[in-house]
Amino acid sequence: MDELDELIEAYDHYFRDVYIFVLSLSRNELIAEEITQETFYKAIKQIEQFRGDCKISVWLCQIAKNTYFTYIGKQRRFDPLQDQEGASGFNLEQKLIDQAEALNVHKVLHALNEPFKEVFMLRVFGELSFDHISQIFGRTESWARVTYHRARLKIQKLLMEDEQ
Repeated sequence: MDELDELIEAYDHYFRDVYIFVLSLSRNELIAEEITQETFYKAIKQIEQFRGDCKISVWLCQIAKNTYFTYIGKQRRFDPLQDQEGASGFNLEQKLIDQAEALNVHKVLHALNEPFKEVFMLRVFGELSFDHISQIFGRTESWARVTYHRARLKIQKLLMEDEQ
């Protein structure tokens, strides 16, 4: 079976999983369907870049996540006053409501190393469960929780340093 046959089989097998993943990010069925289709289109074009060092579902979800964030970036350029979704729960996320604070949080977030940055973004902006985050990385749910908690502590520490 060649790589293209594997991708066609993956489409049949993983379309629903990728769609549900994107739906959890976007909370919009039309956007989720469009991003999922775009994901598989990109996967076909980039199949030779798949190294096989992770599950194909993880690779597809990474493409979907990047495609979704690119889509959101383009939407913000057209509608800069678009409401920010995803800030909920505790003080750090509440700061995202204030645009000045949001810029500071994003600067600090940008400076974080992986996987802290991505786990934090998937949890806060993507509003994914720890279970879904663990599936994306092929790790345990505990790992996702600990990584998120550590990212949050790093961000809070860096924000406190910036205020001084």
